[in-house]
Amino acid sequence: MVRFPLPVFLFFLFAAPAAALPGQPPPGPDSDRLFARALELHQAGDMLGAIDTYKAALRLEPNRPDALSNLGAAYVRLGQYDDAIAQYEAALKVDPDGTAIRLNLALAFYKSARPNEAIPQLRRVVASDPGAKNAYLVLADCYLQTGQNQEVVSLLKPREGMFENDLAFAYVLGTALLHLENLEEGQAYVDRIFGAGESAEAHLLMGIAHLGRQDFQSAREELEKAVKLNPRLPTAQSLYGRSLLTLADQEGAERAFRRELDLNVNDFDANLQLGNLRRRSQRLEEASAYLERAVTIRPDDLAARKLLADLRLQTGRTEEAVQMLELIVKQAPDLVEAHVQLATAYNRLKRTEEAQRHREIVDRLNAEAQSKQVGR
Repeated sequence: MVRFPLPVFLFFLFAAPAAALPGQPPPGPDSDRLFARALELHQAGDMLGAIDTYKAALRLEPNRPDALSNLGAAYVRLGQYDDAIAQYEAALKVDPDGTAIRLNLALAFYKSARPNEAIPQLRRVVASDPGAKNAYLVLADCYLQTGQNQEVVSLLKPREGMFENDLAFAYVLGTALLHLENLEEGQAYVDRIFGAGESAEAHLLMGIAHLGRQDFQSAREELEKAVKLNPRLPTAQSLYGRSLLTLADQEGAERAFRRELDLNVNDFDANLQLGNLRRRSQRLEEASAYLERAVTIRPDDLAARKLLADLRLQTGRTEEAVQMLELIVKQAPDLVEAHVQLATAYNRLKRTEEAQRHREIVDRLNAEAQSKQVGR
């Protein structure tokens, strides 16, 4: 099921139908008549009728950006996001400077839980329209979903005056600050949300703050309150599962992670944790599906990539494991475990010299770590 990632106090953003776009060549009379009729149907809520009529207009004028964009908006209303995206992209080929069309394309990606694809479109929107408040918030939430917490802070902090007492702004920025373990500043936004009354969002932020302090019992209590108040609050079930996992309640944690994925199949933490749990319990096919999705969501995340590489090694896909591990040690040359895994993989492939080289790296890194411990 697709969900809206921003909290409940940000109104839902829907792609709205537009009248004929300014600055475009005048359409033919028949196309214009059909477009006007499609717009009436669209505004009356008859999406199927509107879609058929927009298509009829486009058969006469295939390059009408207003009809293409409105057809995309109608598909969004039906939840047919791939069809909507195709129409918006076609409209942008005709009208590449159409900021409203680009925003609707970004929202279609966002609503279909594809934040990585929404981000470049939203960057272009805010570059061309610096006053687009909603675009800033959606872009910030996309950064938040993809683990780019510093990008959230860099985007929103300088624009605090634009948002004044907007609770969605406080929620997104506060969440990013807490994930960055900037607890004092993040707490100010928590207090702002609590000041508006008890809410699932406020308890979620408090839970994140406690996780940052490694106070796992308090985190569990706050996150339990959050999911009781709003079981569908994005990331709440996933974070609740993480708190349960740290307290050795694996069964409860798995239930929470699965509930999160029922709301959003692309939640990174839930996929990562379930993948690791399935790997440990030797349910390797399920583990692979979860970990592959986690790596797709956050391609640069070392933990997800290392777990997937380990799984590939575990299931005999040694060449794939080597390719992944070589990239990991290039990015993180001091990661001992990755060198250990590479040595194992090279041995299996009878590449003994390379295996020996990585064993020597492991010995060196362990010796360096031991000398640092002694020097303390």
